[in-house]
Amino acid sequence: MVKLKTNPEIDEMREAGRVVAHALAAVRSAAAVGVSLLELDRTAREVLDDAGATSPFLSYRPQFAPVPFPAVVCASVNDAIVHGIPDDYRLRDGDLVSIDCGAQLGGWAGDSAISFTVGRARPADLRLIATAEEALAAGIAAARPGNRIGDIAHAVGSVCRAAGYGIPDGFGGHGIGRSMHEDPGVPNEGPAGRGMKLRAGMVLAIEPMLTAGGTDDYTCDPDGWTLRTVDGSRAAHAEHTVAITADGPRILTAP
Repeated sequence: MVKLKTNPEIDEMREAGRVVAHALAAVRSAAAVGVSLLELDRTAREVLDDAGATSPFLSYRPQFAPVPFPAVVCASVNDAIVHGIPDDYRLRDGDLVSIDCGAQLGGWAGDSAISFTVGRARPADLRLIATAEEALAAGIAAARPGNRIGDIAHAVGSVCRAAGYGIPDGFGGHGIGRSMHEDPGVPNEGPAGRGMKLRAGMVLAIEPMLTAGGTDDYTCDPDGWTLRTVDGSRAAHAEHTVAITADGPRILTAP
Protein backbone atom coordinates (compact mmCIF):
# COMPACT_ATOMS: atom_id res chain seq x y z
CA MET A 1 0.00 0.00 0.00
CA VAL A 2 1.32 3.43 -0.96
CA LYS A 3 1.37 5.93 1.91
CA LEU A 4 1.03 9.57 0.88
CA LYS A 5 2.90 12.14 2.95
CA THR A 6 1.70 15.60 3.91
CA ASN A 7 3.85 18.66 3.23
CA PRO A 8 4.90 18.90 6.92
CA GLU A 9 5.85 15.21 6.84
CA ILE A 10 7.90 15.78 3.70
CA ASP A 11 9.66 18.61 5.52
CA GLU A 12 10.51 16.14 8.29
CA MET A 13 11.78 13.64 5.73
CA ARG A 14 14.02 16.38 4.37
CA GLU A 15 15.81 16.49 7.73
CA ALA A 16 16.58 12.78 7.50
CA GLY A 17 17.68 13.31 3.91
CA ARG A 18 19.96 16.16 4.95
CA VAL A 19 21.77 13.81 7.35
CA VAL A 20 22.28 11.30 4.54
CA ALA A 21 23.70 14.04 2.31
CA HIS A 22 26.12 15.12 5.03
CA ALA A 23 27.22 11.52 5.61
CA LEU A 24 27.87 10.92 1.91
CA ALA A 25 29.81 14.18 1.62
CA ALA A 26 31.95 13.19 4.61
CA VAL A 27 32.64 9.75 3.17
CA ARG A 28 33.58 11.17 -0.21
CA SER A 29 35.91 13.66 1.44
CA ALA A 30 37.55 10.91 3.51
CA ALA A 31 38.01 8.50 0.60
CA ALA A 32 41.64 8.39 -0.55
CA VAL A 33 44.23 5.88 -1.59
CA GLY A 34 45.05 3.72 1.44
CA VAL A 35 41.82 4.40 3.34
CA SER A 36 39.86 1.25 4.21
CA LEU A 37 36.17 0.69 3.58
CA LEU A 38 35.69 0.16 7.32
CA GLU A 39 37.13 3.62 7.92
CA LEU A 40 34.60 5.07 5.48
CA ASP A 41 31.83 3.28 7.35
CA ARG A 42 33.07 4.78 10.63
CA THR A 43 33.02 8.23 9.05
CA ALA A 44 29.36 7.81 8.12
CA ARG A 45 28.52 6.44 11.59
CA GLU A 46 30.00 9.56 13.19
CA VAL A 47 27.81 11.83 11.07
CA LEU A 48 24.69 9.85 11.94
CA ASP A 49 25.58 9.80 15.63
CA ASP A 50 26.26 13.54 15.72
CA ALA A 51 22.85 14.20 14.15
CA GLY A 52 21.02 11.88 16.55
CA ALA A 53 20.08 9.63 13.64
CA THR A 54 20.20 5.86 13.33
CA SER A 55 20.97 3.66 10.34
CA PRO A 56 18.20 1.72 8.56
CA PHE A 57 20.96 -0.35 6.94
CA LEU A 58 22.55 -1.62 10.13
CA SER A 59 21.14 -5.06 11.07
CA TYR A 60 18.70 -4.95 8.13
CA ARG A 61 17.91 -8.47 6.97
CA PRO A 62 15.59 -9.02 4.00
CA GLN A 63 14.48 -12.51 3.06
CA PHE A 64 17.35 -13.10 0.63
CA ALA A 65 20.08 -12.25 3.13
CA PRO A 66 21.83 -15.02 5.08
CA VAL A 67 22.95 -12.54 7.76
CA PRO A 68 21.89 -9.04 8.86
CA PHE A 69 23.76 -6.20 7.16
CA PRO A 70 26.66 -5.27 9.48
CA ALA A 71 27.33 -1.64 8.49
CA VAL A 72 25.73 1.78 7.99
CA VAL A 73 26.85 2.14 4.37
CA CYS A 74 27.05 -0.17 1.39
CA ALA A 75 30.53 0.22 -0.09
CA SER A 76 30.82 -1.28 -3.57
CA VAL A 77 34.17 -1.06 -5.39
CA ASN A 78 34.89 -1.48 -9.11
CA ASP A 79 32.94 -4.55 -10.32
CA ALA A 80 30.68 -4.56 -7.24
CA ILE A 81 27.31 -3.12 -8.26
CA VAL A 82 25.50 -2.66 -4.94
CA HIS A 83 25.26 -3.97 -1.35
CA GLY A 84 29.01 -4.23 -0.77
CA ILE A 85 29.88 -4.88 2.87
CA PRO A 86 32.61 -2.57 4.19
CA ASP A 87 35.73 -4.50 5.15
CA ASP A 88 39.47 -3.89 5.55
CA TYR A 89 40.01 -3.43 1.79
CA ARG A 90 42.14 -0.30 1.30
CA LEU A 91 41.32 1.95 -1.64
CA ARG A 92 43.74 1.91 -4.55
CA ASP A 93 44.59 4.47 -7.18
CA GLY A 94 41.89 4.46 -9.85
CA ASP A 95 39.21 2.63 -7.86
CA LEU A 96 35.57 3.36 -8.66
CA VAL A 97 33.56 3.49 -5.43
CA SER A 98 29.80 3.49 -4.90
CA ILE A 99 28.50 4.41 -1.44
CA ASP A 100 24.86 3.92 -0.47
CA CYS A 101 23.74 5.41 2.85
CA GLY A 102 20.51 5.78 4.80
CA ALA A 103 19.40 7.61 7.93
CA GLN A 104 16.42 7.34 10.23
CA LEU A 105 15.56 10.58 12.04
CA GLY A 106 12.35 11.61 13.79
CA GLY A 107 10.66 8.44 12.59
CA TRP A 108 11.44 9.09 8.90
CA ALA A 109 13.96 7.53 6.53
CA GLY A 110 16.26 8.95 3.87
CA ASP A 111 18.27 6.99 1.30
CA SER A 112 20.85 8.13 -1.24
CA ALA A 113 23.89 6.88 -3.14
CA ILE A 114 26.87 8.37 -4.95
CA SER A 115 29.69 7.01 -7.10
CA PHE A 116 33.16 8.53 -7.44
CA THR A 117 36.74 7.66 -8.28
CA VAL A 118 39.82 7.66 -6.06
CA GLY A 119 43.17 8.96 -7.31
CA ARG A 120 43.69 9.02 -11.07
CA ALA A 121 40.35 8.40 -12.73
CA ARG A 122 39.84 6.32 -15.84
CA PRO A 123 37.93 8.31 -18.48
CA ALA A 124 35.60 5.33 -18.95
CA ASP A 125 34.74 5.40 -15.24
CA LEU A 126 33.95 9.11 -15.37
CA ARG A 127 31.61 8.51 -18.32
CA LEU A 128 29.89 5.69 -16.45
CA ILE A 129 29.38 7.82 -13.34
CA ALA A 130 28.17 10.80 -15.38
CA THR A 131 25.64 8.59 -17.13
CA ALA A 132 24.35 7.23 -13.82
CA GLU A 133 23.86 10.81 -12.62
CA GLU A 134 22.19 11.77 -15.91
CA ALA A 135 19.84 8.80 -15.65
CA LEU A 136 18.97 9.77 -12.08
CA ALA A 137 18.23 13.34 -13.17
CA ALA A 138 16.00 12.06 -15.97
CA GLY A 139 14.10 9.83 -13.56
CA ILE A 140 13.63 12.68 -11.11
CA ALA A 141 12.34 14.98 -13.86
CA ALA A 142 9.65 12.39 -14.65
CA ALA A 143 8.51 12.18 -11.00
CA ARG A 144 5.51 14.48 -11.38
CA PRO A 145 1.81 14.15 -10.52
CA GLY A 146 -0.13 12.62 -13.40
CA ASN A 147 2.82 10.67 -14.77
CA ARG A 148 3.23 6.97 -14.06
CA ILE A 149 5.90 4.76 -12.53
CA GLY A 150 6.69 3.60 -16.06
CA ASP A 151 7.61 7.15 -17.05
CA ILE A 152 10.36 7.18 -14.42
CA ALA A 153 11.53 3.71 -15.47
CA HIS A 154 11.56 4.68 -19.14
CA ALA A 155 13.47 7.91 -18.47
CA VAL A 156 16.15 6.10 -16.45
CA GLY A 157 16.45 3.15 -18.81
CA SER A 158 16.60 5.26 -21.97
CA VAL A 159 19.66 7.15 -20.73
CA CYS A 160 21.43 3.95 -19.66
CA ARG A 161 20.73 2.03 -22.86
CA ALA A 162 21.61 4.94 -25.14
CA ALA A 163 25.08 4.94 -23.59
CA GLY A 164 25.44 1.18 -24.11
CA TYR A 165 25.36 0.23 -20.43
CA GLY A 166 23.68 -2.69 -18.71
CA ILE A 167 20.95 -2.46 -16.07
CA PRO A 168 21.04 -5.22 -13.41
CA ASP A 169 17.91 -7.27 -13.89
CA GLY A 170 15.27 -6.96 -11.18
CA PHE A 171 16.87 -4.13 -9.21
CA GLY A 172 15.55 -0.59 -8.92
CA GLY A 173 14.15 2.02 -6.58
CA HIS A 174 11.33 1.97 -4.07
CA GLY A 175 8.91 3.97 -2.01
CA ILE A 176 10.25 5.33 1.27
CA GLY A 177 8.80 6.93 4.39
CA ARG A 178 8.55 5.59 7.91
CA SER A 179 10.40 2.55 6.57
CA MET A 180 13.32 2.53 4.17
CA HIS A 181 11.48 0.25 1.75
CA GLU A 182 7.81 0.88 1.02
CA ASP A 183 5.54 0.49 -1.99
CA PRO A 184 5.76 1.07 -4.89
CA GLY A 185 8.74 -0.48 -6.60
CA VAL A 186 10.45 1.79 -9.14
CA PRO A 187 12.08 -0.17 -11.99
CA ASN A 188 15.10 1.19 -13.83
CA GLU A 189 13.66 0.26 -17.20
CA GLY A 190 10.23 -0.18 -18.74
CA PRO A 191 7.60 1.27 -21.06
CA ALA A 192 6.41 4.83 -20.53
CA GLY A 193 2.77 5.43 -19.60
CA ARG A 194 2.43 2.19 -17.65
CA GLY A 195 2.11 1.36 -13.98
CA MET A 196 0.80 3.26 -10.98
CA LYS A 197 -0.16 6.89 -11.48
CA LEU A 198 2.04 9.30 -9.54
CA ARG A 199 0.36 11.52 -6.95
CA ALA A 200 1.49 14.44 -4.85
CA GLY A 201 2.64 13.10 -1.49
CA MET A 202 4.38 10.02 -2.85
CA VAL A 203 8.06 9.77 -1.87
CA LEU A 204 10.35 7.57 -3.92
CA ALA A 205 13.98 6.50 -3.84
CA ILE A 206 15.06 6.57 -7.48
CA GLU A 207 18.33 4.69 -8.07
CA PRO A 208 19.89 3.84 -11.41
CA MET A 209 22.53 1.08 -11.37
CA LEU A 210 24.70 0.74 -14.47
CA THR A 211 27.22 -1.86 -15.62
CA ALA A 212 29.92 -0.84 -18.08
CA GLY A 213 30.00 -4.20 -19.82
CA GLY A 214 26.42 -3.82 -21.05
CA THR A 215 25.11 -7.02 -19.50
CA ASP A 216 22.11 -7.19 -17.18
CA ASP A 217 23.32 -10.32 -15.40
CA TYR A 218 25.13 -10.33 -12.07
CA THR A 219 26.61 -12.69 -9.51
CA CYS A 220 26.42 -12.64 -5.73
CA ASP A 221 29.41 -13.00 -3.40
CA PRO A 222 29.44 -15.74 -0.73
CA ASP A 223 28.51 -13.06 1.81
CA GLY A 224 25.00 -13.17 0.35
CA TRP A 225 24.92 -9.39 -0.15
CA THR A 226 27.48 -8.07 -2.63
CA LEU A 227 26.33 -8.11 -6.26
CA ARG A 228 29.00 -8.08 -8.98
CA THR A 229 29.11 -7.86 -12.75
CA VAL A 230 29.54 -11.24 -14.42
CA ASP A 231 32.24 -9.97 -16.78
CA GLY A 232 34.29 -8.03 -14.25
CA SER A 233 33.33 -4.68 -15.79
CA ARG A 234 32.81 -1.71 -13.50
CA ALA A 235 29.51 -0.45 -12.14
CA ALA A 236 28.06 2.81 -10.88
CA HIS A 237 25.09 3.67 -8.66
CA ALA A 238 23.31 6.98 -8.07
CA GLU A 239 20.27 7.59 -5.88
CA HIS A 240 18.12 10.32 -4.32
CA THR A 241 15.01 10.31 -2.16
CA VAL A 242 12.46 12.40 -4.05
CA ALA A 243 9.07 13.76 -3.01
CA ILE A 244 6.41 14.21 -5.67
CA THR A 245 4.70 17.56 -5.10
CA ALA A 246 2.25 19.76 -6.95
CA ASP A 247 5.20 22.05 -7.73
CA GLY A 248 7.32 19.26 -9.15
CA PRO A 249 9.89 16.82 -7.75
CA ARG A 250 11.64 17.81 -4.51
CA ILE A 251 14.98 16.14 -3.82
CA LEU A 252 15.11 15.38 -0.09
CA THR A 253 18.68 14.04 -0.03
CA ALA A 254 20.32 16.96 -1.81
CA PRO A 255 23.30 18.53 0.01
